[in-house]
Amino acid sequence: MGRRRAALVDADPRCDLVAVEDDDYRRLFDEPLDALFVCLPNFLAARATVAALERGLHVFCEKPAGRDMDDVGAILRMHRAHPEQRLMFGFNHRHHGSVRRALDYIQSGRLGAVTGLNGVYTKTSMEGWRTDRRQAGGGILLDQGIHMLDLFRLFGGEFVTCKSRIRALGSGTVEDDARALLETEDGVVATLHSSATAAEHRFRLDITLQHGELSLDGILSGTMRYAPERLIVRGKETCEETFEVDESFCAEVSSFVEAIHDAKPPRAGSAEDAWAAMSLVYRIYCADEQWRNEYDLRNEPREPWV
Repeated sequence: MGRRRAALVDADPRCDLVAVEDDDYRRLFDEPLDALFVCLPNFLAARATVAALERGLHVFCEKPAGRDMDDVGAILRMHRAHPEQRLMFGFNHRHHGSVRRALDYIQSGRLGAVTGLNGVYTKTSMEGWRTDRRQAGGGILLDQGIHMLDLFRLFGGEFVTCKSRIRALGSGTVEDDARALLETEDGVVATLHSSATAAEHRFRLDITLQHGELSLDGILSGTMRYAPERLIVRGKETCEETFEVDESFCAEVSSFVEAIHDAKPPRAGSAEDAWAAMSLVYRIYCADEQWRNEYDLRNEPREPWV
């Protein structure tokens, strides 16, 4: 992700790529920086983001913002103390072509209001630091399922009730299979399956509306394991659209640069979005009483950020 972000920054005529650091992010603070892209493992992401905001830098941080609610709370407390700094988080799925087209359909009202969502986001395994609770904080739900939850919020609103079943089917201490049932105050029901023990990589989001259905089937990624990316429309209108180019990362970097130049909060991936997504992840964790008690999990930070 660091290489991908660096290439996009270097290609943007509004930016000068000054430095890249793999071993110790603190060395970067000796450079003449205006902004910092944080592409680090979860246990370092929050520390680097807080330190950069404290030094007056604009910050783009990959999702998730940290390991738990305490990490995100620390970031938001520092951001509140430095409101003039732009802070954005990497929820690039919002910028995918199929997602944007689906949002166009919903906002047009042609198919009526959203009544339900069903999301499946799976892969075959997890490796490295992502399987270590001390470094990652959580497993597949926090690493990958959080993207689907962010899309649930985009299309369905805020969820107030939650039931879940979280499991570690392998030998690790983080979850590799998570299932959740969510509902908003308006009665929009969402179901989620996020797994790292599936037979294949799969992305599918079905959005039920009053007069039809939108299916986001597949999504473009660096590995192309979830390709092709399609949007299928059923109901009063029936059509299918395939997307061949992933412009999501480029659009996201551009949005961050625009937020800095315009001195406005980012349109997506804001601090509030990161907080809401992480909060939903931990509400799902804590809704499974056995999982919550086994790892002493909390769905609120120990120190409030507001």
